[in-house]
Amino acid sequence: MAPDVDAVRVAGRWFKHAFRGSAPLVRRDPPPDNRWQRGDVVDALYLADEEATAWAEWYRHLAERGLPPNQQMPRDLWTWEIDADVADLSDASRLDRVGLTVPRPGRPGWAPYQVVGEALHASGWVGLTAPSAARPGYTVLCLFREQDAVPGATPVAPPEMVHQPPAPPTGMMT
Repeated sequence: MAPDVDAVRVAGRWFKHAFRGSAPLVRRDPPPDNRWQRGDVVDALYLADEEATAWAEWYRHLAERGLPPNQQMPRDLWTWEIDADVADLSDASRLDRVGLTVPRPGRPGWAPYQVVGEALHASGWVGLTAPSAARPGYTVLCLFREQDAVPGATPVAPPEMVHQPPAPPTGMMT
């Protein structure tokens, strides 16, 4: 059964960090699991509404793995131009409609979000927007990846090369 969600048009610039020199949309084999999908079901591109949100998500990722930021530098900060209709899970009331709470940092709680994300993908949605677990009050965008393309998403070259880790964003949660 398709989740009870509304559509929202997402248009504009969104952000993602990547290893220096990597393509903006790297093919990963096997595709990784993330909050909104399991890689063996569907791959996805995750983007952030602001540069600071992208860095907050990066710091959260590093904290979960116990990695020092300097070991992951330099990084490319990619800007993506987005124009897509996605499922709107952007606040607590919309998440509650599909049986979820506002995301919190940490992999152990991913399973219910993956069930919803995969059901959205199976229902034909190209992606979803949701609150950032790492930066409360801000938004992430999950776009389901079909082979080597992500419908409605175009990287804007060149990326900004970042040599030193930026200061952690205020209000960030790891």
